[in-house]
Amino acid sequence: MIPDDDPSRPLTVAHPDDPGTTYISLVGNTYAMLVTGEQTNGRYCLIEMRVPDGGGPPPHRHDFEEMFTILEGEIEFTFRGDKHTVRAGSTINIPANAPHSFRNASGAPARMLCMCTPAGQDEYFTRIGDIVAGKDAPPPQLSQDELTERRRRAAELASAYRSEFL
Repeated sequence: MIPDDDPSRPLTVAHPDDPGTTYISLVGNTYAMLVTGEQTNGRYCLIEMRVPDGGGPPPHRHDFEEMFTILEGEIEFTFRGDKHTVRAGSTINIPANAPHSFRNASGAPARMLCMCTPAGQDEYFTRIGDIVAGKDAPPPQLSQDELTERRRRAAELASAYRSEFL
């Protein structure tokens, strides 16, 4: 039997241009927190990722599922050591615990949706990145000390968010 409806949970309509959207600059990318774990009772989060040419995170893994839908451009995913170029219109799923990374090597900007289940990645990104004014805002100009601090904080918090850098 399924539980009764919970009327305290409202309908969520997400749009990256909504003035309430939080934008995070992280590793040269801009992430829009479209649907947060707070809104889904921790079930999942949905993040729009704008990845400039050359952008992307270092190799890592985590114990939750991660699904990407490429909306514009193309992204090169490295999954368990093998490279896969994924183009607009395609969706890929990264199984929990699998080593992976992605990089925009296309020469043009790319945009994708990332869904993580359960949620938590949204909170992690908010804690380690820098809030920016909008989807087209330039990343902050960080000093070498500030970059070192961001890397330290990302490494320090990774295990709390069930992630590991490789």
